Amino acid sequence: MHATAAPTQSAARARAEWKANTLLLALEGDWLLGEPQPRVDDVVASVDSTHRIPEGLAFDTTLLGAWDSSLLIFLVQSQAFCDERHIAVDMGGLPERVPRLLALARAVPERTHPPGAKPGNLIARLGLSTLRFWDGTRASITFLGAVALALSGLVSRRVAIRWRYFWVVVQNNSSAALPIVTLIALLVGVIIAFLGVVVLKRFGAGYYVSYLAGFGMLREMGALMTGIIMAGRTGAAFAAELGSMKITEEIDALTTLGVSPIEHLVLPRILGLFVMMPLLTIYADFIGIIGGMLVSAFMLDLSFKQFLSGLLSAVTMTDALLGIAKGTVFGFIIGVSGCMRGLQAGSDASAVGRATTSAVVLGITLIISANALIDWLAAVLDI
Repeated sequence: MHATAAPTQSAARARAEWKANTLLLALEGDWLLGEPQPRVDDVVASVDSTHRIPEGLAFDTTLLGAWDSSLLIFLVQSQAFCDERHIAVDMGGLPERVPRLLALARAVPERTHPPGAKPGNLIARLGLSTLRFWDGTRASITFLGAVALALSGLVSRRVAIRWRYFWVVVQNNSSAALPIVTLIALLVGVIIAFLGVVVLKRFGAGYYVSYLAGFGMLREMGALMTGIIMAGRTGAAFAAELGSMKITEEIDALTTLGVSPIEHLVLPRILGLFVMMPLLTIYADFIGIIGGMLVSAFMLDLSFKQFLSGLLSAVTMTDALLGIAKGTVFGFIIGVSGCMRGLQAGSDASAVGRATTSAVVLGITLIISANALIDWLAAVLDI
């Protein structure tokens, strides 16, 4: 038996020859990606050295072997060389499929990125910022008006919402949210109590750490930290869900079918979070007080009974109700900001990320602002 010799691969070559006033490029060998190939610059240099400008360019592929897209790249560069010098190109000597592939490649123009607009002067930038702020404010007011109309229609039974999805939102913001709320509330309670112990022990008033931990959690930190957690967890989820639905044109499909996205998608989310936030606030208050109680027991040797006695003697039901009212307001803020940013998302994939980030930032900003406003009103009304 005789072994069959493997086919040898010849190197790619491009030879330039003059025939009258036409430059003939003889393409030889195998033109394959990953193998050394001739450069158009070398051919151009050989032509320029003769100081002759050809009237046309032709190709000879008699000795051409296997080829792939590397040959097309060389030919496209050759065409660009001829276009710059107004030289006619004859593709008659190329393989049958090559002219069609070259025509297809030249039919799709290169994507160019326009240069960024130059920033205007200070007055122009201020005007553009004012216009963007006005457009955003008007869109927000329009969205709030649509939500208010939907809520009034729900009360008067003219609007039907997806109660099934309402309970899904309730579940996602109840048992599913308990682990992160438990962890953060416990740590906040421990931190408040620890700071109280460090400061109050200097004045011999360590017993009052129970008042500080209870007052801080019930009136302020329980609702505030729960709101911030839910803004990053649930508000971002609302924005991502609605933004993805807008990209896939599900929102447009609902509108075409005559179904209001506000009633069908927004109301269940807002109401579900509105109902659960007060309950999560109560749970966070309870966990935070337990954290303060543990710190008092280990650092001040206060018994649980002493801690609760000091807590109940100083903290009133009004403090707890004020914190629960804050949690309710924060729930509405988170639901509205998340859904609004989701419906205002753009039509590309990156728009979902921007909408999610914007929903979290807006939600946290409004939560802190609302907390300051409620505290100011409580101080004015002596609550």
